[in-house]
Formats: sequence, C-alpha cells, structure tokens
Amino acid sequence: MITRSPANVQIASDLSSPSPSPSAPAWQRQLAEVVRDPVELCRRLGLGESALPGARDGHALFEVRVPEAYLSRIRPGDPNDPLLRQVLPLVAETDAVDGFVADPLEEADHTPRRGLIHKYAGRVLLIASPACAINCRYCFRRHFPYQENSPSRAQWQATLDYLREDTSIQEVILSGGDPLAASDRQLAWLVARLEEIPHLKRLRIHTRLPVVIPARIDETLLEWLGSSRLQKVVVLHANHAQEIDEEVATACARLKAAGVTLLNQSVLLRGVNDRVSALADLSERLFEAGVLPYYLHVLDPVSGAAHFDVPDEEARHLVETLRDQLPGFLMPRLVREVPGAGSKTPL
Repeated sequence: MITRSPANVQIASDLSSPSPSPSAPAWQRQLAEVVRDPVELCRRLGLGESALPGARDGHALFEVRVPEAYLSRIRPGDPNDPLLRQVLPLVAETDAVDGFVADPLEEADHTPRRGLIHKYAGRVLLIASPACAINCRYCFRRHFPYQENSPSRAQWQATLDYLREDTSIQEVILSGGDPLAASDRQLAWLVARLEEIPHLKRLRIHTRLPVVIPARIDETLLEWLGSSRLQKVVVLHANHAQEIDEEVATACARLKAAGVTLLNQSVLLRGVNDRVSALADLSERLFEAGVLPYYLHVLDPVSGAAHFDVPDEEARHLVETLRDQLPGFLMPRLVREVPGAGSKTPL
C-alpha cells in the first residue's frame, strides 16, 4: 500500500557548522559550500522544469546536500545519471510504503550510551559526527535522532568508560553522519583516548568523504591517523564507477601509504547500479584505486527510499552473473542487515 506522507516529517536537517574562515582547510570550505537548493541543483545540471516539483517535495523531507567535487562528476542534462539519482530528490520520496520505516535497523534499541551503538559482539559503533558532506537519498539514517546522539567532549567520557569496562570489545567503528566531517582536532582527541584502552585493537572508519570531497585526505588527517597504534581500516562508500575519478584515487593512495586497509561497501540501488556491467565496472575501478570490494547491501527499508529497492531474487541473480565475470577477490558479499542478528546476513 502506498500513501502520501506529510511534508512536515521531523528529520535531521542542516547539521553543518558555521562558515569556516578563509584560512580553514580546503575540505572544510568545500563542506560549507555544498549545494543545498534543489532548484540550484537542477539549474546547474540543465534539468528541465519537470524535475522541480519532486525535487522540492523530497527536499522538504530530507534536504539536498551535494559537494562541488561530486557535482562535477554528474553528466549535465541527463536525468538518469547514476550519480544524480543518488542526490536528486524525487516525488516518490513522499510515498509511505508498507514495511519502509524511520528506523529500519532498530538502532534505538542498541544505544546504551549517547552516541554509541552496540549491536555486534566484539565491536561498537560511535557516532563521531552528526553531519554529512552529502545527503544520499537512500540513507538508512535519514531519520536518525542525531540531536540525541551527539556527545560533547565531556559526555564522551561515559562512552569511553563503557569501552574500558567491556574487555570483549576489540574494535571501534567511527560512523555518523560521516565521521570525517568532524574536525581533525576532535578526531585526534577521540582516537588518542581510544588508544589508551589496552584491549582495543582496531579502528574502523566508515566514510563517504574521500569519495565526495577527496581533499579531506590532507596532511593533518594523515598525521593523526597514520601515527595511531590501532590497526586502521577505512570503509569507503561508492556505488558506481563514475564516482571514482583521479582525485579520489589519489586520496585512496594517500590513505594506503599511511598504513590503512581500504574496503568499499555499496548499496544495490534501482536505476544506479542494478546491472551486471555497472557492478563489474565498480569492482574493477575500486581495485585500480587500491580498494577491495567488501559488501553489497540490499536496500535497508527506510521510509522515503522504496523507489530504490531491488527484490532479493533479482539481487541474487545479478551477483551470480557477476561471479562469472570477476575473480573472487573482486566479488562483494551480498548481504542484508537484519535487526537483532549477530552479524550481516548473506543472501
């Protein structure tokens, strides 16, 4: 059943900081200058008037955010461009579809401390930043209560105490929003505190920033990340080969030189990468950039994103066909995240 949802749904909206000074790092200036107006986005890309009603309606529920570096990779005048489809609101986002909900992963039930999500054995997830550089229209956290999960430095102490007390935790995952939207000063402080906890072994960072604003991987970030005693894993999020240009490849090379293991997780999205050729090109381009495919997620059923859904049977067929074309090390694992399960569930 499909009905229209109200336009005044409460969501996390503009969580960015005030405009940085001219002396701020280039990535912070780019973060402050993202395109936030759906009309401007359509104008910049030469899209016709027919795109505007849906863009405005979708924007009212979940605001547009598109960095210039990402915008430059979108083909002007092509409403079916796979990058555009990830960032342009459609009127379908206002449809309320049975089974598509605000908290599809039931994360609210696994938040024992402010900004901490503990769902799986041996690892926890920290909401290191409420902000994102880009608002992906299929985001499973588009309704997440960031205002309730953005600890101050003092409030982080309770989370750090939780980590110290549970010696079974070996890995900390920085997430968000996007953790790399936080300042290097803030991240360096947090990672230094994590390093003081002896049973922690690994630091994992889930981020889209090296893809959408590759200038984020600068010397300041590489200094604190590269010097950490923790084993370092950065999980990127790219869904289409077109997202990985030479600037992104350079950012990946800098991370690898700092001792970081690079993986990628993507989401199977209708109209973006739901073809074998698109998935094969993505895996090949990732490997050229020094990144191993990790997960291919089926869509988390978040309200506002049902139009991206690819049925399980079709997803399995795509992956089986893909397996005939790629070596095993370039094959992402097709998975679903099931609330309450102890790990990702293979399909």
